[in-house]
Amino acid sequence: MYLVTNNLEPSTEEFKTLYKKQWSVEGYHKSPKQNVSLAKSLARTVTTQSNHLFASLVAYIKLEKLKFTQKLNHFALKAKIYLAAIKAAWNEIGKIKREVSA
Repeated sequence: MYLVTNNLEPSTEEFKTLYKKQWSVEGYHKSPKQNVSLAKSLARTVTTQSNHLFASLVAYIKLEKLKFTQKLNHFALKAKIYLAAIKAAWNEIGKIKREVSA
């Protein structure tokens, strides 16, 4: 691991402090990319790119709020949301099948 610093001989505690700061920045950049699809925009015009960026940032803020109320990280929240969506879709499929067979 390489950390950039002007301190040529950091103590163990200073190294740990630097690493924690660096990791918090990494987490901030990783979550919007992976959890709110910030990097997955297929938009080509300025307007659609701006809309995608805005929607991604709103989703990130909502995840941040949920993180504190649910006491879960962004990745666990995303998994929980996907599971709920899959259950709802499965229930809807069952409902449609019952209507068709009736």
